[in-house]
Formats: sequence, structure tokens, C-alpha cells
Amino acid sequence: MRLLVRFLGFLFAAGTIVALCGAAVAGYFAWSYGRELPDYEHLANYEPPIMTRLHASDGRLIAEYAKERRLFLPIQAMPKRLTTAFISAEDKTFYSHGGLDFFGIARAMLTNIQNQGRRPQGASTITQQVAKNFLLTNETSMERKIKEALLSLRIEQTYSKDRILELYLNEIYLGMGAYGVGAASLVYFDKSVNELTLAEAAYLAALPKAPNNYHPFRYPERAMERRNWVIDRIVENGYATAEEGAAAKKEPIDVNPRPTGTQLVASEYFNEEVRRVVYEKYGEKRLYEGGLSVRTTLDPKMQVLARKALGDGLVAFDQQRGWRGPEREIEVAGDWGLALADIPAYGDIQPWRLAVVLSATAAQATIGLQPGRDKAGAVLRERSTGVIPLEGVRWARWAAGPERGRAVKTVSQVLKAGDVVYVEPLKSGGSEYRLRQVPDISGGLVVMEPYTGRVLALAGGFSYDESQFNRATQALRQPGSSFKPFIYAAALDNGYTPSSVVLDAAIEINQGAGVGVWRPENYAKKFYGPQTLRFGIEKSRNVMTVRLAQDMGMPLISEYARRFGVIDDLPPYLSMSLGAGETTVLRMTAAYSMFANGGKKITPTVIDRIQDRTGKTIYRHDDRECIGCNGGEWRHQDEPKLVDHREQVIDPMTAYQITSMMEGVVLRGTATSVKAVGKPIAGKTGTTNDYKDAWFVGFSPDLTVGVYLGYDKPRSMGDGETGGTVAAPVFTEFMKAALADKPPVPFRVPPGIKLIRINPSTGMRASAGDPKMILEAFKPGTAPPDSYSIIGQAGGSRPEMVTPEADRAIRSGTGGLY
Repeated sequence: MRLLVRFLGFLFAAGTIVALCGAAVAGYFAWSYGRELPDYEHLANYEPPIMTRLHASDGRLIAEYAKERRLFLPIQAMPKRLTTAFISAEDKTFYSHGGLDFFGIARAMLTNIQNQGRRPQGASTITQQVAKNFLLTNETSMERKIKEALLSLRIEQTYSKDRILELYLNEIYLGMGAYGVGAASLVYFDKSVNELTLAEAAYLAALPKAPNNYHPFRYPERAMERRNWVIDRIVENGYATAEEGAAAKKEPIDVNPRPTGTQLVASEYFNEEVRRVVYEKYGEKRLYEGGLSVRTTLDPKMQVLARKALGDGLVAFDQQRGWRGPEREIEVAGDWGLALADIPAYGDIQPWRLAVVLSATAAQATIGLQPGRDKAGAVLRERSTGVIPLEGVRWARWAAGPERGRAVKTVSQVLKAGDVVYVEPLKSGGSEYRLRQVPDISGGLVVMEPYTGRVLALAGGFSYDESQFNRATQALRQPGSSFKPFIYAAALDNGYTPSSVVLDAAIEINQGAGVGVWRPENYAKKFYGPQTLRFGIEKSRNVMTVRLAQDMGMPLISEYARRFGVIDDLPPYLSMSLGAGETTVLRMTAAYSMFANGGKKITPTVIDRIQDRTGKTIYRHDDRECIGCNGGEWRHQDEPKLVDHREQVIDPMTAYQITSMMEGVVLRGTATSVKAVGKPIAGKTGTTNDYKDAWFVGFSPDLTVGVYLGYDKPRSMGDGETGGTVAAPVFTEFMKAALADKPPVPFRVPPGIKLIRINPSTGMRASAGDPKMILEAFKPGTAPPDSYSIIGQAGGSRPEMVTPEADRAIRSGTGGLY
């Protein structure tokens, strides 16, 4: 018995010594590795990369930008169905262990011993995965596992279980570009996390181990097996009943991928402009990782109308120039769908579709439509066909070649088998199509709220897929005669009246030695003698404008161009008075808005407000001061007042006078086609030399629209293609649709303006019963003249000469034809 007691004592002592040695070794390793552990306390201030989202003015999501698609969700916003699915799949004892699952580790070691040669099974808890994902690397080594275990113990002592789970569920990569459960729910099922079913939550919980191995389209059987395994664990752990689990396992994995990037097809150019502004304001990192919420100025309805109006105008102009031929040619023998599917098609010009001509006769062409692709990217087997009747190709006279200009009498005259072309349905849902071609001409359109500068819609070209260059904001083009209102506004601000008379007669300007003499001409190559300022702007008389600019001096014109934001540094040459400088559609639209709003300075903007990831507003466009807006309750105080500190660019009465004169452009002048809008409209056409640029900028009392058309590499659009015939119809189509449900509103007359009946030809008071009489606006202290005083009158019959000292370096190639 004594020997047994001694033996047991020996064993106890030996065990104690071994335990102490083991504890010492473990303590040494803990101390040794603990010195090199990263700081885990920064998890308290963890801010993961979150995508920036753009919203329209009505709150609709229009675009997302991110390097990692992630939406941070607090744990309180995650439903139990989702959190328990991940706990069941990844760490069923999460809420009971202290960071390490010792039973799981023992089980994994036993399994790995039994399955030597296979990939080892892990036993990492959710806490360990947080330690690895946030603080360590993916290196496979014993050192990393020791550090991971030590960090897990410390994390558990510092943070609550809910905080650890929140970090994990927002950080993990779940495939298809989605980081975190919030983004994954949208990417896979186009749902918020609160809308997920048990089967959908289980599928997301199946992904952390290896998202690519359980891809719903590439490996559907494997994905289904893994999802069902998770459902079984959910039932086993008591988070769902057996009946609920059985029903969930019968559901298919119905993944409905959410499109990335642009969410509103018509807004690509607008979105890119917003992205560029945010990038310049906050930098790349904050744009793609800062989780900004950007409330833009976009009106989705107007954006669709703007895109359609510009597209219709470009197509109509292009079709008048004829058919340039197919996009390309392919073989149609065998399965033509595979070859057609491989040809890139513009995805933002619906309802246009790419098609291949299968056969062509005199009466019609049979076409095969480009097949779609399934969710995995494979070409669908279904092949759809249609026909292009003769009516669908009537416009397509060849633009070049032996058939150039010849009227189309047969379909086979235009198309042949193998031609790849764009088509558009003649009727929605029908099988007959119209031949289309992508326009060679480009243009831009801007819609603006004149009192705030908010850009409601913006179209920078026919197709963003074709070209990302934004003609509305980036293209510098000559505005031509659409620049003239700023000259007339300067005149009205400096003592002239709408009935002041300017001589419309030949003038010669000496440009200096070796340069020659410049003789500005009117569009009609004629002169009309003494005419009023109103007549000059309504009929867009070039010579009158040059004389007026000469009378005031070009430095004053340059100052007005800068003040309105049209051109920052306009050279003081007379040629610039005819719109020979360069500007953008956005700048011109903003400048005309200052006429519409009574002369207040505005700054065009595509952004109303920006909030950071916490919801704090970090930018607001409307910087007006609101006095009395912070009152908690009403105590008979005065109503709140908005204080507007914006600069007054021109006199409000001048703004109304020039508005009235530009209303005459629509009623009697170069833009009479705009009368079809049926509402009060003011505006001005613009065309440059050789018909390279066509403009129309106009406004109603509450909406300003600028339109420009021209080739990207400037060249003539053809004789007679003026702003009134090319750009004005685009403006008209848009305004008719945008104002369709709005009542006619007259332009607001500012206090002090006197409306006096005059004869528009002479500018003098109209006699009783004068059939040509109009109401003209005069400022206080001014009135129609009692006799002529002609600006630009020269003695004798010879054209007036201007010396080089008076106005040097007048350049050729000036704008302002019409």
C-alpha cells in the first residue's frame, strides 16, 4: 500500500511539474507573440470601405460607386433569421465560447489525423475569423494560428458578442463583388436583409467558406447541396422547425443579380458628371470607400424626356444624310446566333436591337435578333426573328457609292444577307422592324432650374456606351448668335432701349497689316438699313451686332461674358461679338437662366446635398440663410425668412427687357418653330460659320434648356443647317413634353417697367389702330424716341472704316451667322 501511495504521489508530482512546465512554455509563447500582436483596439473605430450611392431628387437610386460593394448594417438592423443562419453554418457555439472552441479544435485534429493527405479541416470561430480578416494575413502557418488565438481571446474580453458578429457580417466577402451581408442581399436577390427568406439566408450563410465554389450559375448542384446543409444546421440548432426547413430545401436558388453601376438607363452622362464632381471635391478614396450618400438634382422623368429629345434630333438629322452601310458583316449559314451574340451592342439605346439580315427581297428582309445570355453568361438557345418591310428602309438612301442619293424602291437595294444592323420595332411587341443607324453627329442638352442652377437633366450624346465624352459639359464650341443676347443686355444696361436704332449697313474693319479687311455679313447677304435693337436680335442681324459692340467697346462685352459665366476671359476683338469664342452648353444654359430669374447670379450644380456614412450633411448647394427656421415652436414670432446673398448680375428690368426681346425671336424671328410648344417661351438660335455648330438656348418662366448639335470633329453640317432648323426642334420636342401638364405662365414683369405700344419697325410710339403695334418694355425715365438717332451712321455712302488702333486683330472664321 505504501508503494502505491508513493507511486501515486510521484505521478502527481510529475504531472504537476509537466503542467507547470507546459504553463511556462505557453506563457512564454503568449508573452513572446503577444509583444508582436497588432493593436486590436482600433476595431472600436472600424470604418469599412462602403460604396457611395447617388440618388435622384425623388430619392430613387441611380448609381453606385465602390471598389468593394458594401453596405454597413448595424447588428440591430439584421434579422435573427440571417444572423442565426451564419452562426449555424460557421460557429454554433459562438455565444457560449470565449473566443476559442476547444471541442471544435479537438474534433478537427481528430478528423485531420483520420484524413491525412486531404485538405485539413479548420475549427476557427467567428471571433478568430474577425482577428484574421481585420488584423492578420491569410498566411498558413503555426505562428499565424497562435497570434489568431491570442487576439481572439483579447477581442472577446474587449468587445461584446454582438459587436464581434457585426464586424464579421459586414466584412466577409460573399462572392459576385459583394462584401458584407447588406450588399450580398442586394447583389444576389435584389432584396434588403429584412426581406430574405429562410432559404435565401441559408444560401448567403453557405458562401463564406468558398464563394466561388458555390457560385449559383457555375456550380448549381454544389451550391444547392451546401445551402441545404446549412438549413439542416439551422433546424438542428433550433432556429427553425423541421417543417420550415423541409419547405426551404424545396425552394430553388433563385438568384436575381442586381445590376451594378448605373440604375437609370437614361442617366449615364449625368451620373458621370456627378462622379467627377465628387471625385474633385473629396478624392478617390472617399468617393469609392467613404459611403457617401449623394442627393443629386436629377429629375428622372425629365432625364428620360431629354435623352429621347436629343436622340430623336440626332437620328432625324443623320437619316437625312443617308445610309452609310451595316455595322459589320457575318456568315449566316448554320447557327448565326452565336456569331451575332459575340458582337458588342450598345446597351443604352433601347428599344434598338442588334440584328443580322438572313435574307433580303424586294419587299422585305428577314432578320435574326441578337440572342440574350443566361445568368451564367452563356448564349441562350432561343432564336428570334422578324422582318423589315420596305416602309422600314424608305429613308435609307445610300450616302456614298454608285447608289448615292437614289430613292429606295426595294429592300434588297439597301440590305443583303449577313449585314449586321440596328433595328427598332415599328410597333411595341410586333415582329416588324425599322432599320436604324447610330448617328454620326453628336450634341448635348442641359435642363436647368433658373432660380437655383439645379441641373434637372443632362444628355451628353447619343450613347454613353459609344462615347463617354460629355458634349454638354466638356465640349468647347462656338455659340454663334446665341451669344448676342449678352451684348444686347450690356447695351440695355448702359443707356440703350429696345427701340434704339442701329444701322444695318455694310461695314469694313481693317485687321492690320498683312491680315486684310473684315466685312461682316448677315445670313441673307443683305442689309436692312436702320433697325431697332429688338429687330436686330429677333432677326439675328450680324452687322447690327458688330456696330453695337463697336459703339459700346469690346472691353465692356468681355466683362459681361465673364459676369454671366459664359467665357472667363473673352478676347476684346469685335469678332467675338458674333460668338467666335468657345463655351459649353452647361455654361450657356446657366447664363440664360440669369435672364429668366431676374438677373441673379447662379452656380450650376448637379448635387443638392452630400451626407457622410453617419448621415451628417457635409455639403449643401443651397447656401441661403434662413432667419427664424430653428424655432422649436410657434410663439407668435414672424415667419421664417430666406436671405439671398447672391450677386445681382444685371438689373431685373434689363433681364425682363432682354427676355421680352427673345420672346420675339420665337414669335416673329429665327425660331418661330418653337411656337409649337404652346407656352410662353424666350430663346435664341445660334449657328457658326460653315454651319459647324447649331444652338438653341431658351426658357420658360421656370425652366431653362440649352441644346447644341455638331460633329465631334468640327465640319459643316450642310448648307442651311442652322440653329433654327437643327437645334430648335430638339428644344421644342422636349419642352412640349416637359410642360404638357403645366398651365401657360407669362413672364414675370418686375416693378417699375412700363409697357408702351410702339411700332416694331421704327421703334417709335404706335399710332392708333397700327396693325403692327407691339408692347415694348421701358425702364423708368425712358420712352420711345420722338425721332431717329441712329447708332453707326456714317457720312456719305461709303462703308464705314474702323482703324486697326480702334479694334486690332479681328480674326477670320467668326461665328454668328444666324
